[in-house]
Amino acid sequence: MYSWNWRTWNGRSYLTCSLLEQWPHGFFTHQFWPQSPEELVAALRPSAEVYRVKQVHGNTILKTGEVMPVSVVRVESLEGESAATQAETEPQNFFEADGLATQNSQQAVWVCSADCTPLLIADSQTGQVAAVHAGWRGTAAKIVPQAIARLQEEGSQLHQLRVAMGPAIAGEVYQVSEEVATEVGATVVPSEGVSSVLSTLHRLPNPPILEDPEPGRVRLDVRRTISLQLEQLGITAEQVAIAPYCTYQFPEYFFSYRRDNLKKVQWSGIVSIEPTNK
Repeated sequence: MYSWNWRTWNGRSYLTCSLLEQWPHGFFTHQFWPQSPEELVAALRPSAEVYRVKQVHGNTILKTGEVMPVSVVRVESLEGESAATQAETEPQNFFEADGLATQNSQQAVWVCSADCTPLLIADSQTGQVAAVHAGWRGTAAKIVPQAIARLQEEGSQLHQLRVAMGPAIAGEVYQVSEEVATEVGATVVPSEGVSSVLSTLHRLPNPPILEDPEPGRVRLDVRRTISLQLEQLGITAEQVAIAPYCTYQFPEYFFSYRRDNLKKVQWSGIVSIEPTNK
């Protein structure tokens, strides 16, 4: 149906998905740390304008017309301070959000992650795209449905969308409290208390939670929960791809905050293209 493929740029590897083959895109590994999106875009489309946000584990999706491109943010940040100081404080100069969407071609939108799910979404007709950072908090706040809604505002139809979820921590190793699992799970099943939600989730095909030997804990599959949210919106399984990589279990490729407790990330980005109906 679709495949995940390793590409090489400057001797280092990044991941792509055949579901998004029309769009220059990539899920980059820790090999590229600490390169930033304005450098990494050269692997996708050097001429593309770069956009990113300051991620805060919320559910806000901004459009590129509502924020400044990275090049402008950098110029404004450099006024009155050294480059070294600017590098440390730069994230403070970006708008707070956890996703970006654009309907303008040749714009690259980026998110970073280190266990949370990076999603790249594209519209096969309009060419518009979105990049989303979805941890358990964002998933509980339905950030992915929010992103879909913003694309629909610009003319997307559900059947035209393609969604690729990149490397993230897998459910089999992601231990959370029952309360966290309930908050996330209540987005896809009726909420009538912790025991009711967990019981209902366990009965689902390919359930998004698994048992954990520690009392009061379960294992949570955030990407499976997101796929259920998409399914309930009317997006079919054929429109969704999930990377077969876990950030926690593949230290040779990815940072994992849960594994390493380091504030390091890998970037994921996608470039919008011209509409196909032009």
